Amino acid sequence: MSAPVIEARRLGLTFHAADGPVHALKDVDLTIGPGEFVSFIGPSGCGKTTFLRCVAALEQPTEGTLSVNGVPPDEARRRRAYGYVFQAAGLYPWRTIAGNVRLPLEIMGFPRAERAERVRRVLELVELQGFASKFPWQLSGGMQQRASIARALAFDAEILLMDEPFGALDEIVRDRLNEELLKLWARTGKTIGFVTHSIPEAVYLSTKIVVMSPRPGRITDVIDSPLPRERPLEIRDSPEFIAIAHRVREGLRAGHGDAV
Repeated sequence: MSAPVIEARRLGLTFHAADGPVHALKDVDLTIGPGEFVSFIGPSGCGKTTFLRCVAALEQPTEGTLSVNGVPPDEARRRRAYGYVFQAAGLYPWRTIAGNVRLPLEIMGFPRAERAERVRRVLELVELQGFASKFPWQLSGGMQQRASIARALAFDAEILLMDEPFGALDEIVRDRLNEELLKLWARTGKTIGFVTHSIPEAVYLSTKIVVMSPRPGRITDVIDSPLPRERPLEIRDSPEFIAIAHRVREGLRAGHGDAV
């Protein structure tokens, strides 16, 4: 059996605010293996993003243990283990698309020729090869998010962390990007952690769905998807898809009941 890529044991995080403690995560146990596509779904404020930020060493857990590729998150970050895609594309308007994608490579000190080759390769991967010299304001919202994904892929990290990257997009664009993301995942074999509020999106994309309760964020269900890896959008009308979506919905309801 392959070693876990991400492993949490009794993980907890409490923020200390002026008006008292905020229990963001509590007793989270989760194992994510190499090449899995894992979606986190739950109500707002349930700790989905907080968990991703702990994996990325942007937050420090106050209880339990967390490892990324067998080392603490801080060490994994120093080893460039992951790329992070935020809710907003976060592109610098004064840099071209190629310039935005190149930025982490410049910071990391990659040689000029290698930077150029990596930018070319990832823009081709997200089907933006004809837009390298454009500026962000010249691209649609969906194209900007693809550029953001390219930037996260540029240094070829094994893990891609995605915090609700398509939440602000309309349904038609979102469907297309969901399809493209699955193709990208199939081509690269990355391990993906994906935060969403959408049940259909979670079911369509994932090999594993983590259902979380309202604060304090706990895992109420972990669903291993029986769906094939190749998934046309029409699969959403299948009995198998509908059954998984029903289980996710029931897990969300159960979590609300436990929190009352």
